[in-house]
Amino acid sequence: MDNNDKEKFLEALLKGDRKGGSAIAKKYVESHSDIKNFYENIIKPSLYKVGEMWEYNIISVAAEHLATAVSESIMNELYEHVISENRSPYKIVLGCIEKEQHQVGVKMIADVFEMHGWDAFFLGANTPNADFIDYIREIEPDLIGLSLSIYSHMPSFEELIKNVRNEFPNKPIIVGGQAFTHGGEELIRAHYNIILLRNLSETEQYIKHFEDEHKR
Repeated sequence: MDNNDKEKFLEALLKGDRKGGSAIAKKYVESHSDIKNFYENIIKPSLYKVGEMWEYNIISVAAEHLATAVSESIMNELYEHVISENRSPYKIVLGCIEKEQHQVGVKMIADVFEMHGWDAFFLGANTPNADFIDYIREIEPDLIGLSLSIYSHMPSFEELIKNVRNEFPNKPIIVGGQAFTHGGEELIRAHYNIILLRNLSETEQYIKHFEDEHKR
């Protein structure tokens, strides 16, 4: 990875320069490894920096929202390079809790599952809890993924975890997001069969472990 690319990508996000950001992204489409490198080492730290700048009132809410929108649009451009022709029999439903607006991180996770041939049903941000559970019931996935970016939303997050557990007591749940850099591991330990994944590398390791354990 070129550190200049990370600096230029952050600059493009802050300017709302989709064309400039897209030009950088196109350097990372030769393989799934390249795309994951782009996600983990360019998009992720850039958006963390944007969030930090918003938190300290260096940029406006509008600028933060624009940076996020540009990042998502660029990721959508990469989808044809993400999807794997070698399909897996497994399914995952992923999303965020109610009032949680940050969905780029969980979209990255959805894309990694797609790279491994899974059917990833990405519900995005601010999904009502009841609708999330209804969709899980409809799809009957092998795995559930939940993301949390704002630490103050942890009580709502735990409420959703409890509701999912009541409906699907044995279904594995993976969780992640920037909120867990501030804590929350005690919540994970308090519930059965919930796994905290901190980055794309840990996600890949988990996918391989899951597939080895559930060969069809």
